[in-house]
Amino acid sequence: MARADRPVIELREVRKTYELGDISVHALRGVSLTMQRGEYVAIMGPSGSGKSTLMHILGCLDTPTAGSYRLNGIDVSGVAEDDLSDLRNRYIGFVFQAFNLIPRTRAITNVELPLTYAGLSRGERQQRAREALASVGLADRHDHLPSELSGGQQQRVAVARALVTNPAMILADEPTGNLDTHSTAEVLGMFDHLNRQGRTIILITHEPEVAEHARRVIRVRDGRIVSDEQNGHAQRTAVLA
Repeated sequence: MARADRPVIELREVRKTYELGDISVHALRGVSLTMQRGEYVAIMGPSGSGKSTLMHILGCLDTPTAGSYRLNGIDVSGVAEDDLSDLRNRYIGFVFQAFNLIPRTRAITNVELPLTYAGLSRGERQQRAREALASVGLADRHDHLPSELSGGQQQRVAVARALVTNPAMILADEPTGNLDTHSTAEVLGMFDHLNRQGRTIILITHEPEVAEHARRVIRVRDGRIVSDEQNGHAQRTAVLA
């Protein structure tokens, strides 16, 4: 069991270098970062800033070249790929821009998917998937196929899938990139609600209006953190909600 006072994320002097033939590309140049349980953080940066590389390391989709990364107190630097996969499934709920739902599969089965790797019985998987769908307002859509749902509803299914393992954090990569204005507001409102319930939310975004929902905004440029500030607007919004 993780202690409640232990940071969800601790990066210390993390560097990532890609070797492309004779060229070394320094994607991250000594990033240090701590995120506490229950935070709502947006990570912003232009194309080529290192934002995506940072997201891949936070999500255990890649490992640092140098430095250390602790996820929920566990040092993941240099962990074998099989163990990284287990950490991802146990501690991180992913939400992607493209939804990544299985097209000809019902919403409830899409949400169950992470639990199949955990070895749960079918009955327990279905119960937890129904509860996750209900938590995002889709209790009456569990038998629908992705093609029978709006873009906003598909992203809600993706969020339910991210929640179903009760992860230490939700890592959302450009989660509103494929949504219209109404669906964007719907999904961001859901993230706001989840955070008020105590969920740790990390948004990767290039859109200022999306980042406004976070309580803390981290800006990345040229592989370094150039600013890390509390978002007063988001805090006022949360107090008034």
